[in-house]
Amino acid sequence: MLNSLSIFEQAIRALPADRSLTRQDICVDSFLLQQDQDLSVYYSPIGEYINRSAKIVFLGITPGFEQMRIAYEEAGNAFRNGASIEETSKIVKYSASFAGPMRRNLTTMLDELELNRLLGISSTATLFHTHQELLHTTSLLRHPVFYRDKNYTGHQPKIERNPLLQHYAYEHFVAELSQLLQPVLLVPFGRVVESTVETLLYQGRIQKHTVLFGFPHPSGANGHRKKQFEENKDYLKKQLQDYFSAQ
Repeated sequence: MLNSLSIFEQAIRALPADRSLTRQDICVDSFLLQQDQDLSVYYSPIGEYINRSAKIVFLGITPGFEQMRIAYEEAGNAFRNGASIEETSKIVKYSASFAGPMRRNLTTMLDELELNRLLGISSTATLFHTHQELLHTTSLLRHPVFYRDKNYTGHQPKIERNPLLQHYAYEHFVAELSQLLQPVLLVPFGRVVESTVETLLYQGRIQKHTVLFGFPHPSGANGHRKKQFEENKDYLKKQLQDYFSAQ
């Protein structure tokens, strides 16, 4: 995939640098990629960098507005500090991906599953800075998708019933995974993402990778997160132990 950040570089440089960005700054026609009735897809620099040598992939549904905002702010700062397109893409990826409470929830659960020990690192939180070489982060829909101007949650419309969403999940996402150099441990966040991954597995499109099943979506909006995690904890641990034992 070509890096599209260069196309949007000047528009990103023109964004306000003296305050936090708002919807009125970035959810605008100049960043709008596609519109399909109540669905809007906007460009975000969060999806550009691909760590082809990753060993683990964290997979969400789509970047929400907060991640989109952080991505634009980080890109603007990087450009102003003289970073190249490729450097900016990487900075944005690890700064904005699952940023905020979601990342804390994510790394807390993964550390409790002892993924950090299995990877030989102090905490899975370091995957976003010190040990970036191990991690690739992405989403089924790699650019921010909004349904009636709210973060798309995967429920309405369902991915498999909407041609636009299908195209991103079944074509763009699969093409992105195909660029990885080795089989990875794929960690889908929540049932919606897992269901699409199961479809792709059934279709034989992502055969070489191992999927961690039953991991809850780490969003703070997932009120069932802790219960789901406790119920699935032993199963999740066994999957991880089996995977790393086979390496």
